[in-house]
Amino acid sequence: MILYPAIDLKGGKCVRLLRGEMESATVFNDDPAAQAASFQALGFSWLHIVDLDGAVEGGARNGAAVSQILKRTALPVQLGGGIRDRAGIERWLEAGVARVILGTVAVKQPELVREAAQAHPGRVAVGIDAKAGRVAVSGWGEVTDVAARDLARRFEDAGVAALIYTDIARDGTGLGLNIEETAAIADAVSIPVIASGGVGSLDDLKALKQRAHANIQGVICGRALYDGRVEAAAALALLGAA
Repeated sequence: MILYPAIDLKGGKCVRLLRGEMESATVFNDDPAAQAASFQALGFSWLHIVDLDGAVEGGARNGAAVSQILKRTALPVQLGGGIRDRAGIERWLEAGVARVILGTVAVKQPELVREAAQAHPGRVAVGIDAKAGRVAVSGWGEVTDVAARDLARRFEDAGVAALIYTDIARDGTGLGLNIEETAAIADAVSIPVIASGGVGSLDDLKALKQRAHANIQGVICGRALYDGRVEAAAALALLGAA
């Protein structure tokens, strides 16, 4: 199972939010590229990056920071936040991003997701961010009437590389992953699923691993890595893969 360290970008800095609330941002590093290099040195094999400003405003807002991360590390990067048209998808893939994450457009322009996934096999993921089971878009500011599992099913035959499921109510809280809903989404489709939102300790990672669902490919961890509640070496050893 892959452990993805999270780098969330706001105002060019590496921050963490609480339940996606922009005003709750805590700055953990003024130099996101240095943070990325640190994660590489710790033995991680992927980076999960989100342009928070871009997610809210609808376009790349922390592009310079992302570009510096790509230059500073050799790790593959999955990037989300404000990527809402074909030009943005192409630009980031050409820049060296291994995989783009499409969230808002997965609800509002699903055909764009399908077209991109077919044009770039293995390089397009769908972000499913949910509040009380309903998908939220536009930087989590708009809650739709689309159920998380229903959105997952819509892309079953689209060729997307992964589904990233985040329980917004748990994100940044350290209260534990929503393993039941993550597993339910994994049951609903054959697409690999990545869990996100709420990791606060090694016990949370153990609980996910013990679920032993073949379709759950990985898990994203943010604040708990930054504040030391999850130690990188122990977490990577526990999950059996970087």
